[in-house]
Amino acid sequence: MTADRRGRVVALIPAAGMGTRLGLPQPKAFVDVAGATLLSRSVAAARESGVVDQVVVIVPPDLVDDVRADYPPGGSPDVTVVAGGAERSDSVRAGLAAAEDGTDLVLVHDAARALVPPELFRRVVTALLDGAEAVVPGLPVADTLKRVDGAGLVLGTPDRSELRAVQTPQGFSAVLLRHAHRDGADATDDAGLIEALGVDVQVVPGDHRAFKITTPFDLEVARLLLGAGSEASGPEVLGAGSEASGPDALGAGSEASSGESL
Repeated sequence: MTADRRGRVVALIPAAGMGTRLGLPQPKAFVDVAGATLLSRSVAAARESGVVDQVVVIVPPDLVDDVRADYPPGGSPDVTVVAGGAERSDSVRAGLAAAEDGTDLVLVHDAARALVPPELFRRVVTALLDGAEAVVPGLPVADTLKRVDGAGLVLGTPDRSELRAVQTPQGFSAVLLRHAHRDGADATDDAGLIEALGVDVQVVPGDHRAFKITTPFDLEVARLLLGAGSEASGPEVLGAGSEASGPDALGAGSEASSGESL
């Protein structure tokens, strides 16, 4: 924890989406990967970061009791479980409502980025403590990207040096994030709501391990990475030395080509 920080840091983990592109019969966050769900791995990374005072997990209404049983009171930090809404932003707003009094900074992390290392939470919080109001982790784009129209014709080629594949956790001043969500707008990227307010968003280096598990291919990559060593059971399993292998080629590269921001 940072001694001179004012207020509390709360991590919101929306996990109420179905994840239809994964093609499985349960909500994506509850898919098992090497003995643990995507959600439990994301929660573990937030708790192990040492910079989070409360974790708020937002899940489908019918799973609230089950998930609460997994996180009894008295944990460090405590995990609060609430019901999500129909859209992602509804779930973020439900998480904000559950943040405890005195919350100063809010991190929003996608449960599907289950291999995120705890260090990425620390990196985002450090940038917030240094004065940024909004912070997102991002990676340089490896592929050449094309803008196309509805017929698939190329409209232009963006300058790759100016592009970043954006990840989570994204961090914000709590006051600012609540203001951005005040009108009930829906967004897959909370930073986009902040940009619409004219507020600067700072990008810090992301991590290849924080790739989003969206498709069956992504799920297979995650399982291969976690199955690579006998100690592959938690968010710490992919240490610094493992970055040079699978995630470099498979994590960031697949994000950059898909065009997904989160």
